[in-house]
Amino acid sequence: QVQLVESGGGLGQDGGSLRLSCAVSGRTFSSCVMGWFRQAPGKEREFVAAISRTGSFTYYADSVKGRFTISRDDAKNTVYLQMNSLKPEDTAVYYCACRSGFWLGTRQKENGMYNYWGQGTQVTVSS
Repeated sequence: QVQLVESGGGLGQDGGSLRLSCAVSGRTFSSCVMGWFRQAPGKEREFVAAISRTGSFTYYADSVKGRFTISRDDAKNTVYLQMNSLKPEDTAVYYCACRSGFWLGTRQKENGMYNYWGQGTQVTVSS
């Protein structure tokens, strides 16, 4: 059974920073293309960022490009989302996800491309 556990959420300040972590267990982490998604109240879940199995490729939503950075540490079976220059509109529950397969470029933004999901961590940005 694959488990993904997010951590690092909480209250951030407008213009501040937070770093989210997602620990993966139950399968070879290196076989996962990893993604971060978020869902704000009353809105659909949306793509945030993705990183390939080797870390060579990344892909970001336009809304976070230049502010957020996704990275992975295979020794720790963990993927990170460094969030800088936070805005109130970044407030959402953030989910990490694993795709067991190849990098699909821009299709990594599609929810259906991922096999496993975490439970989510709340991020609230105050103005």
